[in-house]
Amino acid sequence: MKLSKEQAIIESMLFAAGREVSVKELMNVLELGAEDIDKIIVNLKSEYDARNSGIEIIKVEDSYQLCTRKEYYEYIYPLFDNRAKPNISGAALETLAIIAYNPNVTRAEIEAIRGVNADGTVYKLLEYELIEEAGKLDAPGRPNTYKVTNKFMKMFGISSLEELPDLPRYKLDENEQIVIDEVMEAPMPEREGVDFENKENEE
Repeated sequence: MKLSKEQAIIESMLFAAGREVSVKELMNVLELGAEDIDKIIVNLKSEYDARNSGIEIIKVEDSYQLCTRKEYYEYIYPLFDNRAKPNISGAALETLAIIAYNPNVTRAEIEAIRGVNADGTVYKLLEYELIEEAGKLDAPGRPNTYKVTNKFMKMFGISSLEELPDLPRYKLDENEQIVIDEVMEAPMPEREGVDFENKENEE
């Protein structure tokens, strides 16, 4: 099926940008409303799906990005980087989850929750660009606060933090011990070549 002119324009913009393009940017170029932009992109995504295309459009908050489908990553990765794939340890995943569910959290608060020093894991997550500094807390010492990045959301296949699975519900028993009522399992998909492996000695 032939693409409409508006679809072709959006496709070319997303391809040329090589990054997330906000709905506002698309609106300014096409002189259309946000609902019209969303409808055009939904139709464009359907076109890709219908022909089993190797590319897809993902949504990250109020922006869209053209990218390759994650199932073809293993074929694309060798073209750009011959280094070993980075690993995210269990400790780093725990820290990442704390930051995702608690935007603007400080390193001290992360350490209070995990009970161990978080310097190494926070540094690694910053290096992987999965988290970033969100500002400084208005408290003594003005500690840095952290939040997850758009790269985190793309890696886990979500368009906003509202799509994160609910946390387990719990209650206290007669001994004041936590008892989990219900645990909602959250699958950890591989995106952008990250292997989710545990490292016992990671801090």
